[in-house]
Amino acid sequence: MAPGPAVPSFPQTRMRRNRQHEWSRRLVRENRLSTDDLIWPVFVQEGASTKSPVATMPGVNRYTVDLLTDAVGEARDLGIPAVALFPVVPAGRKTPEAEEAYNPENLVCRAIRTIRQSHPDIGVICDVALDPFNSDGHDGIVRDSYVVNDETLEALCRQAVVQSQAGCHVIAPSDMMDGRVAAIRTALDEAGHDRTMIMAYAAKYASGFYGPFRDALGSAGALKGASKATYQMDPANGDEALREVALDIAEGADMVMVKPGLPYLDIVRRVKDSFGMPTYAYNVSGEYAMLEFAAQAGAIERDKTLLEMLTGFKRAGADGILTYFAIDAARLLRGV
Repeated sequence: MAPGPAVPSFPQTRMRRNRQHEWSRRLVRENRLSTDDLIWPVFVQEGASTKSPVATMPGVNRYTVDLLTDAVGEARDLGIPAVALFPVVPAGRKTPEAEEAYNPENLVCRAIRTIRQSHPDIGVICDVALDPFNSDGHDGIVRDSYVVNDETLEALCRQAVVQSQAGCHVIAPSDMMDGRVAAIRTALDEAGHDRTMIMAYAAKYASGFYGPFRDALGSAGALKGASKATYQMDPANGDEALREVALDIAEGADMVMVKPGLPYLDIVRRVKDSFGMPTYAYNVSGEYAMLEFAAQAGAIERDKTLLEMLTGFKRAGADGILTYFAIDAARLLRGV
């Protein structure tokens, strides 16, 4: 009897073949991180010619308005498309009603005008929430220990309008009040700012990863340990995030965001798959601090790990990433 065909003693499909050369790995790469994917969050403080480090975020600084020209100029030169502004408001200007939020001469508005004048070709994104301006440390106005929704909306609309008047390109409501996207869209349109975009923090969780951010803004002390769980989302919920995103889209959001990032990449994927909207993720302060402190301890290789992390956001479906690593990532991507 004639012998049958020889049976190979090894797998017919060898996944490692495509991995053996640097050029072949590039050819089969599914996702690519570029400077176009990065948004740089910038902390702005009062004063002049001062750059103050944030102790819990190694390498991150608070900038006075006069130093923004150079700082934002570097981001622009590295190809970063946009910056997001977050103000460090002096305690004396914080009130229960957060009136400073809609003062047209407040820190944010002055920073917007400085950036637009010096770098008209970079995008400016502004957070809309009351926590930097609220003496209670909450994202909304507090009445009888509860953050009230509709009164907060009135303040948020006024805040959005003054920011848009100052030249902000993208209003980013992060407060998680019900109906705020529709209210802000109406207020902007009625004020003649129909071209101002809205990037909604559509799924923002009541997370433990925000600690260093609150240190940077000085809002942790005002909050006095109080919870934001009555308006930010429960970390255990995923389906609810899709409902939140659907509502924001229906109310007129141009882009949607998931915050935090790393523990919620499943939500990023579900949002992108469900809606096909421009979808962003916020690589938040606690995520940044974990990587930086681990690198300082010698536990990880910093540069390789940060690029791996940011690529993970892309793989999950994010069209862009707000990250404090934006400057360093852009330098690494450009080889400078």
